[in-house]
Amino acid sequence: MDHPLQIVVVDDEKILLTRLKKSLEAEGYGVATFSDPFSALESIKAKPPHILITDVKMKGLDGVELMNRTKILSDITEVIVITGYSSLDAAVETTKKGAFYYLAKPFKLDALKLIVVKAAEKVTVAMENESLRKKIHDRRRYKNIVGASPPMVDIFDTIAKISRVDCNVILHGESGTGKELIAKALHEESPRSKGPFVPFNCASFTEELMSNELFGHEKGAFTGADTIKPGLLEMADKVTLFLDEVADMPLLMQVKLLRVLQEHNYLRVGGVAPVNIDIRVIAATNKNIKQLTETGDFRSDLFYSLNVVFIEIPPLRERKEDIPLLVSHFIEKYNLSFNKRIAEANQEFLRLLLSYSFPGNVRELENIVERAVALAETDKLTVRELPPDLTMFSITSLSGDGILSLKDYENNYIRAVYNHSNKNQQKTAELLGISRTTLWRKLKELDLIK
Repeated sequence: MDHPLQIVVVDDEKILLTRLKKSLEAEGYGVATFSDPFSALESIKAKPPHILITDVKMKGLDGVELMNRTKILSDITEVIVITGYSSLDAAVETTKKGAFYYLAKPFKLDALKLIVVKAAEKVTVAMENESLRKKIHDRRRYKNIVGASPPMVDIFDTIAKISRVDCNVILHGESGTGKELIAKALHEESPRSKGPFVPFNCASFTEELMSNELFGHEKGAFTGADTIKPGLLEMADKVTLFLDEVADMPLLMQVKLLRVLQEHNYLRVGGVAPVNIDIRVIAATNKNIKQLTETGDFRSDLFYSLNVVFIEIPPLRERKEDIPLLVSHFIEKYNLSFNKRIAEANQEFLRLLLSYSFPGNVRELENIVERAVALAETDKLTVRELPPDLTMFSITSLSGDGILSLKDYENNYIRAVYNHSNKNQQKTAELLGISRTTLWRKLKELDLIK
């Protein structure tokens, strides 16, 4: 261990305290001694020891009560009880209440040291187990990102490695895979975390509006520009700018952004004085941005400026072992939102989700669990709380002569939801938990729209 195990000794015999402190410190332990049990308890509350050695008969607070209060504060602390009132019945009763060992006075120091060694071994094992449990838990969750599958563990490792390295990052993954969550995790673990996380969706604005939003404008730059307006780039100074759907950025804006990354300054719309900035850019896209650079639809020089680190985020259908973890996570989340006490999802609920391809990925799964928690009338989620389209899809898909591929499942489900919503693209996108841009592309691939 990097630090010695800590021992607290409590006894009203000050000579004994001196002997034990000297003897145990010689063995490498950290030792604090108290003749007053209440003073010992205050110390234990501040920092529970690994081992407590206490007399039984003390004024105001006996050793058994001190042991009980210590156990409440720390479940790994082992307690050795010493007393001059020796009896077999008392020994049995005290160990039943949680003492590691019962030692009668007078005792030999070597005997006590041997007992301390045994207690220390037990404490060390408990600490190692707790550390392992924590590592397992940490491997399943990073900030608000949940997953234990190999690709997600790799992503957690990558976040830990690069969050404190001030480099630009590209996140690639389908809609709903959690790109913004990963971007926020990178920001929150970085030296820039004291400032805000500044998001901007590149597909939501025309080129003119995008320029105004990113760069801001000077007073009088155009009709209606009555005051100076700082842009998002200025807001992102010394923090993190998240550019979502960056592949949809118009080419002229790509040129302007590249210049900002190269020069570390820019001009507001209508401005003549450069604004200096220090930003880190995390960009995200669901498109094949490398292929877009080859076709000329995305500037290769901007791609290389952004692509210091490239993180590929797998779709949910490729990490289905994470579905039960995600379901539990969303149950906890929506229990709080809806003041519910759902304990878990039953096996049939999980089985249907595991057989589904999730075109909307984690966002779609969250919508499904949110709906289920809202509708649930018992402490378990069942198939009754699943959307009718999902249960019907599951039954009809498996009732044919053969098993469909995941891609066919996805295509069939998109067709079913599209028809169910009377071919309303906005409603279909909401039901699927995907963006309208992604839905439009998929409908084009299926020849459902021209």
